[in-house]
Amino acid sequence: MAALSAQIGQHPNTIREHLDGLVSGGLVVRTQAVTQGRGRPAWLYSAARAVGSDHESREYAALASVLAEHIGRTSPQPGADAIEAGRMWGRELVRESQLSAGEGSGTARSRSAVASRRMAVALLDELGFAPSTDARVSVVRLHRCPLLEAAHRNPEVVCSVHLGLVRGALDELGADPGRTEGIALRPFSEPGACRLDMLPRSTARQ
Repeated sequence: MAALSAQIGQHPNTIREHLDGLVSGGLVVRTQAVTQGRGRPAWLYSAARAVGSDHESREYAALASVLAEHIGRTSPQPGADAIEAGRMWGRELVRESQLSAGEGSGTARSRSAVASRRMAVALLDELGFAPSTDARVSVVRLHRCPLLEAAHRNPEVVCSVHLGLVRGALDELGADPGRTEGIALRPFSEPGACRLDMLPRSTARQ
């Protein structure tokens, strides 16, 4: 904080506000320094690793782009087929997560709707979407896209896969199927973010 303040000539409070915004957007990582003596340890800030910057991520993005183009060319209903593909992917990711956590089949029945939505958002975070949300997880803003280039070229397929991913994850987490069908993804609808409406209007108070 002190280094940034000295370098650009801004008050530390101003720097802190900007850094907090970058942390919320997933562009900066905040960690606590090792304690040295009395007092609270300082907060340290570093740039987050760019999604897709490593070799494996680039290979994944390239493969996903090819598959999206193939579905777009060959499917009579590319959007619907992409949603179904994403749905299967979301279910599988949740199954793998539950196996790792040692959760049983009865866990989904005892989980609240809000808790299920939070778990789906956590999954999106792990996949690199840098989500932010309100307290009830009714609206989620996705500040990053691991397949941004492919999404710009073929939004119907790529964005539909991501919508299906969320629906499938919630299916596996025990959410009401009637509600998951009402989830809507609005690509590039806000400055620097896609908007994910997690609750249909008829159930917005639940």
